[in-house]
Amino acid sequence: MNSQQNSEAFSNKERAVSFLVQVAGGEVREAYERYVRSDFSHHNPYFRGDKDSLMSAMEEDAAKNPRKTLEVHRAIEEKDMVVVHSHIKQQQDDTGVAVVHIMRFEGGKIVELWDIGQPLPEDSPNENGAF
Repeated sequence: MNSQQNSEAFSNKERAVSFLVQVAGGEVREAYERYVRSDFSHHNPYFRGDKDSLMSAMEEDAAKNPRKTLEVHRAIEEKDMVVVHSHIKQQQDDTGVAVVHIMRFEGGKIVELWDIGQPLPEDSPNENGAF
């Protein structure tokens, strides 16, 4: 995909989902090169707020969890913001985590990211489920 396609052919919602799918599939550096601006910042409290710190952490996680899965349940776009609600499993047999990623876009690229995760219990009393 060339930069013109990146900025014109796809919606920010499609870009956000593609970024997450590519990262979950272990193509972290490629996803950052394609979808993330150089002045990117994030708000994950476990890492420094810069692009390289989060990218390195995601690469390390991908190496430790090569069978990670991501299932997107919802993606909502409003102006320059995209919210993606997904189910991430590090291993096939775990219950996983319900995750919400909030991304702010500028010029067709992610410039800011927030992520919130909720581990899913083995036995939830909620008959509606997390999704």
